[in-house]
Amino acid sequence: MNTTTPEFERVAASLARQGMMQPLGVRLLRAERGLVELVMPYSDKVTQQQGGFHGGAMGALADIAGGYAGLTVLPEDAEIVTVEYKINFLASLQGGEVRAIGRVTKGGKRIIVTTAEVVHIDEHGKQTPCAVMQQTLVPVPKTY
Repeated sequence: MNTTTPEFERVAASLARQGMMQPLGVRLLRAERGLVELVMPYSDKVTQQQGGFHGGAMGALADIAGGYAGLTVLPEDAEIVTVEYKINFLASLQGGEVRAIGRVTKGGKRIIVTTAEVVHIDEHGKQTPCAVMQQTLVPVPKTY
């Protein structure tokens, strides 16, 4: 994994500014043009009442992965905001971690469409699909 790419550095710096992602333990695994992969470990901070990963936590992870994938196709003076996403939850499992891979489907000047897949990986490496998302993003000026 190459963590010295401009995309990785840009996404890592932005992720560090996200107050919500820090207590959830979200980490950046990969960033390249049009693709970002994030991971969130299982903990009591991301569970629902039955002990599985909460849909809100999986939705947030998918939103961030897709959003950052969109960010990688924008100029340095731009940021991105989500204006809409639709997510289907397929499973809520316990333990291990969930990974979200966001991909740009269509990168434009006014809107960007992305998808994200969320997969659970248990302690033995078994992978189970958890959610799929489609998202619409809008570029905005960077204000920081």
